Amino acid sequence: MSCILHIETSTEVCSVSVSQDGASIFTKEDFNGPSHATLLGVYVDEALSFVDNHAIPLDAVAVSCGPGSYTGLRIGVSMAKGICYGRNIPLIGIPTPEVMCVPVLLNHDLPEDALLCPMIDARRMEVYAAIYDRSLKACREIGADIIDENSYKEFLDEHPVYFFGNGAAKCREKINHPNAHFIDDIYPLAKWMFPLAEKAVAKEDYKDVAYFEPFYLKEFVASTPKKLL
Repeated sequence: MSCILHIETSTEVCSVSVSQDGASIFTKEDFNGPSHATLLGVYVDEALSFVDNHAIPLDAVAVSCGPGSYTGLRIGVSMAKGICYGRNIPLIGIPTPEVMCVPVLLNHDLPEDALLCPMIDARRMEVYAAIYDRSLKACREIGADIIDENSYKEFLDEHPVYFFGNGAAKCREKINHPNAHFIDDIYPLAKWMFPLAEKAVAKEDYKDVAYFEPFYLKEFVASTPKKLL
């Protein structure tokens, strides 16, 4: 097992965690954001001080790599890359929807044929979503979906589908299929990243620190201010 620093900044929540031997040993979270620019550096400093003061060698940094908030992802990935450069340790990138699935799999009793649909709010009736089975095999890759009454019908007709994440609440009124189930209060948090990060370490699935970029799904487009006159 390894000691891994985990960074999650893809939504309004800012969180940092350290895991060792498959268990979380340090966690800091803020749900009042987005405040990543001011809090992430503080949380990371505290986490690094914790491992250094306990003489625990840090083996890797894992970062949630999207999709999600453009600014949040840039801040988190930049911080992770800087630590990897400074300490000469490998970088792990974990898709945000997979992070969101971990607490559902750990804390909820799901039927064998259940499908998981993590949803990240993309404004209006659009969400970033993927569909996984219980082994986190992708049944449908991450995409940007505009939700209506027929969304995910091909999956709902065959399986119970569990929707969760900060994009799921606005979909309750649209998705009325009897196989649709909604789970509240599921966030992508750093403390849920360690099973996926440990798996990446075992496979030596590391990212190129120099060239790694977040998975934005959509390019950021800056709006042009309207002329007043």
